[in-house]
Amino acid sequence: VTLSPFMGFDSIEPYLAYANKGVILLCRTSNPGGSDLQNQRLADLPGQPRVFEHLAQLAQGPWNRNGQLGLVVGATFPEEIARVRELAPTLPLLIPGVGAQGGDAVATVKAGWRGTPEGSTAPIMVNSSRAVLYASSGEDFASAARRVAMATRDQLNAAKAQA
Repeated sequence: VTLSPFMGFDSIEPYLAYANKGVILLCRTSNPGGSDLQNQRLADLPGQPRVFEHLAQLAQGPWNRNGQLGLVVGATFPEEIARVRELAPTLPLLIPGVGAQGGDAVATVKAGWRGTPEGSTAPIMVNSSRAVLYASSGEDFASAARRVAMATRDQLNAAKAQA
């Protein structure tokens, strides 16, 4: 389930009662308006982190009591993906925005993927919904959507091989 952490830990805590279930917290969304709040500095905290940085630190640390948390970080902000990965090196990242929203597959993988030969210690789940959903409005929708999905998969795999 994806949750907004903006009401504080007590609003997500009930979801953590379900062992073996993951919770993904909004951290730095792919939409331009996300900057209205998520990119603002918190003057009352040491170092004045941006809201999304503080959320990443909370999710990597005290809020992740059972190892169930992951974060949403938009592909449209690769520098911020890298920053979140720095602050939350082991958390899974759900990364929307590749394709139609303007996120670049190569930049996304470079910023967020931290794989090892034994397997990823920092998994990413890249989402490209709009590019697939709007691949065609005609009778060829299924084949067009498949082509777009497979092309995106191939781009991501190629980027992963270079990382």
